[in-house]
Amino acid sequence: MPHSDDVFIVGIGQTSLGELWDQGLRDLGVQALQSAIQDAQGLMPQVLYVANMLGASASRQANLGALICDQIGLAGQAEALTVEAAEASGGVALQLAANAIRAGSADVVAVLGVEKVTDLVGSDLDAFMAQSLDADFETEIGMNTNSQAALLLQRYLHENAFPREALAGFPMIAHANAVNNPHAMFRRAISADAYAKAAMVEAPLNFYDVAPLADGAAALILTRGSHLPEALREKAVRLAGSAVVASRLALHDRPDPLFFDSAAVSAQRALDKAGVNLATLDFFEYADYTTLHAMLSLEAIAAAPRGQAWKLASDGSLALDGNLPVATMGGNKARGFTLGASGVFQAIEACLQLRGAAGANQIPNAHVCMVQSLAGNASLAATHVLTRFAS
Repeated sequence: MPHSDDVFIVGIGQTSLGELWDQGLRDLGVQALQSAIQDAQGLMPQVLYVANMLGASASRQANLGALICDQIGLAGQAEALTVEAAEASGGVALQLAANAIRAGSADVVAVLGVEKVTDLVGSDLDAFMAQSLDADFETEIGMNTNSQAALLLQRYLHENAFPREALAGFPMIAHANAVNNPHAMFRRAISADAYAKAAMVEAPLNFYDVAPLADGAAALILTRGSHLPEALREKAVRLAGSAVVASRLALHDRPDPLFFDSAAVSAQRALDKAGVNLATLDFFEYADYTTLHAMLSLEAIAAAPRGQAWKLASDGSLALDGNLPVATMGGNKARGFTLGASGVFQAIEACLQLRGAAGANQIPNAHVCMVQSLAGNASLAATHVLTRFAS
């Protein structure tokens, strides 16, 4: 029997990802949330958290909680608000939802992640995306998340003296896994040769090192153990532990820019709350916004020693049949990077694995996983440990 204070994800819904020119922010959000409610057999939320980064700027639409509640018939009934923590908004919204249930504020809570990056293009979009950095000292001089990641990767390559071609395995794994994800933006595997020939985006990051921006929406329905219907227990996923940790915002203020301390601390706290350790994990959905993010995330959770994560990309450790599979449905790199909504997509993909519903990408006997979202270059990290109902 579930403990009354346990929090379970009982409904999931998502849209396809890509350049969805014919659908607006509200269209995507309503589609995903209605799918999640249907998956939860009609369980209606009393609270809605909408995770979003660019709505008020790129889409000129704030107050997303009221917008979505109105569209799905919950006006005058539900508490609703927008959660903004840059690219980690989805992960933070998931923790807020769990906290609301544990505090007794609600029995059923929805988390909706939605982003519409194609409402802007070119330099305007670049400027809005850079808002997750320090406006006075970083964006003011033209920096953005990718340019910072490129600088960090250059330093990482210099300090650890290995060939840049060794990084090819990270996007290759993501793209191989996305082939079987019907919602992914890019469902085609890539080769080491294609990686080697790819054009530079921000040297040494090339085209395949950077996650493509995408429109899309994903939603979750959560409930408490005492409210869990018998009919939903078979597919319920327990949110066993969560932690959100902030680091220094500006890179130049960090004592060690090549160590994601927020990711390390939040991961350990989430694992401790769940009563498990790294060796217990069956897979890890990391924030692969760039190849640099993928490597430093693995080192932050101690899956590899400092300066050694690049080796995992080629030794089979991160494949679906490896010791710690990653990006099991394509990750941000191939599924598509929906900024503030990305953490909700990660949670959905984790739920599919734990339900045994990941199709050709299913990890056998998956019971425990970790999902981590980062804001910018890890100025904030939101980490969750999910387990199967029976675990």
